[in-house]
Amino acid sequence: MTVAHFTAVDGGLMPTRFAQSHWGDDHLNGPAVVGLAAWELEKHCAAEGFRPVRLTVDLLRAARNALTTVTVAVVRDGHRIRSAQCDITQGELLVARATLVQFRTSQAPPGRLWQPETGFPTPPEPDGELAPFMNSDGGGWTRSPAEHQNTARKRFVNDGVAVIAGEANSPFVRAAMVAEGTSLVTNLGTAGVGYINGDLTVALSRLPVDEWIGLQADSHQAADGIAVGTATLFDSQGAFGSGMVTAIANPAVQIDFSTRKFDLTDINYE
Repeated sequence: MTVAHFTAVDGGLMPTRFAQSHWGDDHLNGPAVVGLAAWELEKHCAAEGFRPVRLTVDLLRAARNALTTVTVAVVRDGHRIRSAQCDITQGELLVARATLVQFRTSQAPPGRLWQPETGFPTPPEPDGELAPFMNSDGGGWTRSPAEHQNTARKRFVNDGVAVIAGEANSPFVRAAMVAEGTSLVTNLGTAGVGYINGDLTVALSRLPVDEWIGLQADSHQAADGIAVGTATLFDSQGAFGSGMVTAIANPAVQIDFSTRKFDLTDINYE
């Protein structure tokens, strides 16, 4: 069994069953689309001496189980800043557009800065299974989100399944895919998930050092069917980045995890 979101075929990429979403039988999940954008942008636009610092992916419409093509273009190739754009297309439809910003690395300026006192509870050791772990304040780590349909602060730990069969994910791609879980840890409530995110912005001060990456909710605001959520990314060395999503109410297809059966090959929750 090939555990990846896409397989390469003539003319593009085909989604696998691991790319399927709980939002609909023919929908692709957010990590698959975000991971594909990150993978293609890094592959075609990485430069020596530069580090990816911000990836923004606009999820313009639901991606389907269909032949998928990607085009990438460098927008700016400067001495200190590089910017590139990626379009993900299915047929004649543009389903996602992403922008990657890279900065040239250098030395930190003098002085000390405020830093929040944040920590991340120790997650379980990876056990070879595909399913991620979830946690909420007052509860332990579980494989299913059903036990965390509450009003507590939530966390998520995952390694990100391979984007393309036969190709290993880089630290940047893993960080982007896990950061897409910002929607899950901020929008999961007592009745499940009723907001669907229309974008993701992930900002990184450095790249993760571990394969399994943690994500912890920081904030959630909602009004009139529109929500904004932020979360912090962690590895074994501490916090290294953040994710932000904007989301729109989608109660007609609310994902209630308490009514769904999960197994250890369920690698994505949305």
